[in-house]
Amino acid sequence: MLEGLIGGLFNGISIGAVLLIVALGLAIVFGLMGVINLAHGELMMFGAYTTFVVQNAAKGIGGIAPEIYIFVALPLAFLVAAAVGLLLERTVIRYLYGRPLETLLATWGVSLIMIQFVRSVSWPMVIGLVIFSVLFLGGRWVLTRYTDWERVSQWANPILLGLSAAIALVAGFVINNAGSAEFVRPWFGARNVDVTPPTWLRGGISLGTTLQFPYARLFIIALTILCLVAVYWFLNGTTWGLRIRSVTQNRSMSACLGIPTERVDALTFALGSGLAGIAGCAVTLLGSVGPNLGANYIVDAFMVVVVGGVGKLVGSIVAALVIGIVTYLVGSGTIALILPPTAVFQPLIDFFTFFATTSMAKVMVFALIIAFLQVRPAGLFPQKGRSVEL
Repeated sequence: MLEGLIGGLFNGISIGAVLLIVALGLAIVFGLMGVINLAHGELMMFGAYTTFVVQNAAKGIGGIAPEIYIFVALPLAFLVAAAVGLLLERTVIRYLYGRPLETLLATWGVSLIMIQFVRSVSWPMVIGLVIFSVLFLGGRWVLTRYTDWERVSQWANPILLGLSAAIALVAGFVINNAGSAEFVRPWFGARNVDVTPPTWLRGGISLGTTLQFPYARLFIIALTILCLVAVYWFLNGTTWGLRIRSVTQNRSMSACLGIPTERVDALTFALGSGLAGIAGCAVTLLGSVGPNLGANYIVDAFMVVVVGGVGKLVGSIVAALVIGIVTYLVGSGTIALILPPTAVFQPLIDFFTFFATTSMAKVMVFALIIAFLQVRPAGLFPQKGRSVEL
């Protein structure tokens, strides 16, 4: 019974660590910036697919590369997801600050586009996107350099956009029809792909006959702690971290003091997106990767942020651990097993046995969260000070 309880607590903590590393980037984007980013899960998906690509490259190199590829995949997943997030912030989010409903709808649409992009991306599509970017951005650069851009921008932008898109579509169509089957084949497709952990992350530490601590989950817990320490140091020990906290507390006063608020917004969003990429890399150690990977975690990540308290990293830590432990102990039936099999406890045993599946455990956790938010609508650690009133 004791081994079962210890094993259940460890598995619950490991689930909480996965939730926390997923929610960490969301806590920055949603908690500090107030942006409801429904594409956060897809940024996590980009990190997972980056890990898959790095793994395949490591297998091609051979030698020690397949054993250390995870240390290359982690920073690359961060950079790829951060770059995609920065592009999203510069092209969509920056125009929607202070408009949560429009942001929610826009990022939901972006998430669908990202999912379909991963399913369909191929060499002809990439070449077409490169042609479009070169024509559109190059045309804008020429016009801004040699014309009065403010006067011509109203008609120049639509014309450039239409011409660039038309030329890129035609080029992509021609290349798609002229290329070989291997060349035009989608890179990933709609099916899940497998990411094989290094050999030193397989297996686990065995204690007793039934108790085992998998190396992969121990690695994720250690990675989560490292990310927490790094984020805390960045926000509290660097100049840009101080600027982020300043803009979060009072944007107009920060702008008056000379803080570049637009750069702060872009950096904050890129940081949160990069953390989502690291989460995607970590999740590959637990299973296969697919286009719908992000959808499996986005709701749980939002639960962690809301229950912990918007903008509170400590609250996110506590909420992730509590939600992870409760979900596992209820879903695995551990609570029903550790209760004494007496007539007094039989109604409780039957109750927890009914919820002893993963899906039913999530239903129970949702119900508990709804009840909790009725009592503490601002979460475990509500915001205090002037930022609450603004």
